[in-house]
Amino acid sequence: MSYNFLVATWGDHGHLGPTLTAAQQLRAKGHDVRFIARADARASVETAGFHFATWQRKPQISPIARTNAPLQYAFDHLLFGPAAAQGADISDEIRRATTDAVLTDMPLFGAVLAAEAEHVPCALLSPTISIRPLPGQPPIGSCLPAPSTPEDRVAVEAASNRFVAVMNEWLPMLNEARASLQLGPSADVLELFDRPARVLIAMSAAFDFAPDFLPGNVRYIGPLLDSSNWSKPWISPWSHGDRPRALISFSTTNQDQTEALQRTINAAGSVDMDAVATLGPALEQTTLHAPDNVTLLPSAPHDAVMKEASLVVSHGGHGTTSRSLAHGLPLLVMPFGRDQGDIAARVEARGVGLVLPPTATETEIAAAMTRLIREPQFLIAARRFKDIIAAEVSAAPLVGEMEEIVRAAANA
Repeated sequence: MSYNFLVATWGDHGHLGPTLTAAQQLRAKGHDVRFIARADARASVETAGFHFATWQRKPQISPIARTNAPLQYAFDHLLFGPAAAQGADISDEIRRATTDAVLTDMPLFGAVLAAEAEHVPCALLSPTISIRPLPGQPPIGSCLPAPSTPEDRVAVEAASNRFVAVMNEWLPMLNEARASLQLGPSADVLELFDRPARVLIAMSAAFDFAPDFLPGNVRYIGPLLDSSNWSKPWISPWSHGDRPRALISFSTTNQDQTEALQRTINAAGSVDMDAVATLGPALEQTTLHAPDNVTLLPSAPHDAVMKEASLVVSHGGHGTTSRSLAHGLPLLVMPFGRDQGDIAARVEARGVGLVLPPTATETEIAAAMTRLIREPQFLIAARRFKDIIAAEVSAAPLVGEMEEIVRAAANA
């Protein structure tokens, strides 16, 4: 049976990719899918063949953050602040066209509220580590390793409690958004994650740190690896030979990565290998200098490059990391922020690569690249994930989960 799904997403380029992949999986099974997103996502969504709507209401954000911490800024301007406006827009969209279920990016809390108000089943999609703290798992942003001792478990529990306590500072704003949609107040912000029919974590369970248990509505569905429609075709600059090859790729968005990228390119010049560095949209107007063994490209399809690469150097974004492991490639991760320190902790714990700060020197970066080339344990560990991720991607469990929440709602 064919269903009608509304996908709500918040970004473009790297942030939009997982929801586009999810939509393509749903469409491949005969379902109708449409999007609501930022205006600058229109071209990407319509090029992929999906109907597009954008936000109409301007958020009335009332910032309460006391610091410039990125997470608190996100609470104000992405998660809680716009929830009422986005919820009203999504309610309008649900009423405008048949909607059997909503699939929404994790940060769009307004979509969860709108689905509840309109009595439509909803799935929250996390294309990285879950924002919802899971029992026994270090919370996002903590950069903590998996707990292995009683002391570690105390530290993880304390970090999770702090995370929830900070989120609950925005509970009044959340309840204002709920009231605007004629919903009763919540007693705790965690109800946001308990009310939806599903919380779908789009990463490999084998790569993530295992929680003690999963809440009943939480599922791991494996990574959603998109094909970037903004990347230019790949013409390999590498001649045939047995020299190692590296893909160097930092974030598609601006994270002040220019200096770190230039140091990484310089470091590659001192290693006996060839490399390609993709700049991405954030740095397309930036002038960088490369040694003879490094080719600079505005963009390139990473799957094609990785088929010829020996290792990947990145900022530790979940998409790039998962794609690297899908190709069985070891990683050098230099996290800048967001969830990248958490991803780096998992890269280190799983033995699939090395981690350096973005302030690392050229000598340190070159030494890490050399280790990844010469020491086989990193390649062996990365290759173990190749079959695991291939099986997860092939199974496309997201589709079954979305179909199930529609059937369950119809039978309720």
